[in-house]
Amino acid sequence: MSIAQNKKAFFDYFIEDKYEAGIVLEGWEVKAIRDNRINIKEAYVIIQRGEIYLIGCHVTPLGAASTHVRPDAIRTRKLLLHNEEIAKLIGKVDRAGYTLVPLDMHFSKGRIKVQIGLAKGKKQHDKRDTEKARDWDREKGRIMRAHNK
Repeated sequence: MSIAQNKKAFFDYFIEDKYEAGIVLEGWEVKAIRDNRINIKEAYVIIQRGEIYLIGCHVTPLGAASTHVRPDAIRTRKLLLHNEEIAKLIGKVDRAGYTLVPLDMHFSKGRIKVQIGLAKGKKQHDKRDTEKARDWDREKGRIMRAHNK
């Protein structure tokens, strides 16, 4: 079941490969995410010292958060992957010029997971082509519906 999606990532990047990663969260964050108080549109993924982190993911704390916890809405959160996957991602990002973007946050067997994509940036003309194709598909659907009536 999807919690939050980053639809802008598919517009800005060519997604080559997808990985599912666990995420290290605090208790108040889990409660806020279950209440759908999350935004991953401006988030991005970086690799530091052989570990992968999610930066810029905004989790709005609930009003009834504990008094002894100081919630930080946009803190850096560690992503959990197998060592082989991390090594493969490091190689692609360093050598091949790829970037990592969060695509989706969802529940899997009661746990919160993040789907990250290995992506290559689109140029401006690629974005225009994507938009033209989307508009043409929409127009095609309208024509077919009008024709079938």
